[in-house]
Amino acid sequence: MGKNKYFSTKSVFGQLISLIDDSMIQKAVEKYNSDRYVKRFKSQDHLFSMIFCCIEKCNSLREVSGGMLGLSGKEETVRINSLPKKSTLADANKGRKVEFFEEIYNNLLQKYSFVLSDSRIKEALKKNVKIVDSTTISLFKDILKCVGRKSVDGKSKGGIKSHSVINVDEKVPSLVWFTSATTHDHQFLKRLKCDEHTVYIFDKGYNDYKAFEHFTNQKTGFVTRIKENAKFEVTQKNDIPGNIHSGVLSDEIIEVEVNKEGVKTTLKLRKIKYYDREHKRSFEFISNLFDFRADTIAALYKIRWQIELLFKQIKQNFPLKYFLGDNENAIKIQIYCVLIVNLLLGVVKKSLKRQWSFSNLVSFCRIHLFNYIHLTKFLESPEKDWELNIQSYGQLGLFDDYLATG
Repeated sequence: MGKNKYFSTKSVFGQLISLIDDSMIQKAVEKYNSDRYVKRFKSQDHLFSMIFCCIEKCNSLREVSGGMLGLSGKEETVRINSLPKKSTLADANKGRKVEFFEEIYNNLLQKYSFVLSDSRIKEALKKNVKIVDSTTISLFKDILKCVGRKSVDGKSKGGIKSHSVINVDEKVPSLVWFTSATTHDHQFLKRLKCDEHTVYIFDKGYNDYKAFEHFTNQKTGFVTRIKENAKFEVTQKNDIPGNIHSGVLSDEIIEVEVNKEGVKTTLKLRKIKYYDREHKRSFEFISNLFDFRADTIAALYKIRWQIELLFKQIKQNFPLKYFLGDNENAIKIQIYCVLIVNLLLGVVKKSLKRQWSFSNLVSFCRIHLFNYIHLTKFLESPEKDWELNIQSYGQLGLFDDYLATG
């Protein structure tokens, strides 16, 4: 590989972590005092070590400390002052504030939102569309109390639930909240910021009429599915214009009862029944978006699958099956670092002129992590040097060398 084309003064690992400014890290350290009483293994060393863990998909402390020995003598090139030992990393995961890593993630999202953002939906609807969902990460230890199924060996299976919000035009979480797996989803709705320029989309697990009333009072839109046992009264049946998608079967105004601290009120909502030809089944949606077309509301709910794909992408490509610590703090740090790596690679993917699947991009970075390849140049034309070599030397057959010398 010619140095003039693809050689870089930084390794692939160095190029990825260069997306995180020193000033960003320092501000987070000062804000949460995360280096207090720490002599050697500082917050920056901890952050970069966990980023290495996530990219390499390490399943143990030994793999992280052993793998990073490859950086011995090169620490300055990747801005690491102290390589971690097993015990050092274990202590840091247990004791360092999770808020430091949360701050880094939120600042990165703010910094690179212009790269990740695709504003076409926002421009079309004149609203910010946000998707809300949760995923449960299983744990075979009762770290966060969970009533779950028994594993094969008979041990109780604990779990941590990650509630997330993603802006539909960014496809990375903009808000994350952790609870035990037994916590009901609708508790997360209290943490959402309400304003008249936002529409939230979530599944029926988040059904809460009190929250819906709050959204409506704050002029915040929402779209979700109605529960099968929901009680409501139809007060109006809307006509379905000819230009509406034929999948819309009905468009009704309904009233539901809201019981708030013993005081009962009624809330007006819109219920739309839609037949999905792809899945050959009908869905019923409720919303407080009275000015939107019925088929637009159905289309908005379909967008919700983006967050399911995000959860699948994260679980398939990063280490969330094995955790480096058996305490809540260590697990949350690892999840935040997975989100940071997912965001960094998302920025790389969006900046490329050539299309790469996310899993192939992760695999490439994992294989070449300590190689001095210019990441974006190589990813945009990886076969260029190979084609030049074929043209220069000719394409040899399997036995050409043997026949030439025989």
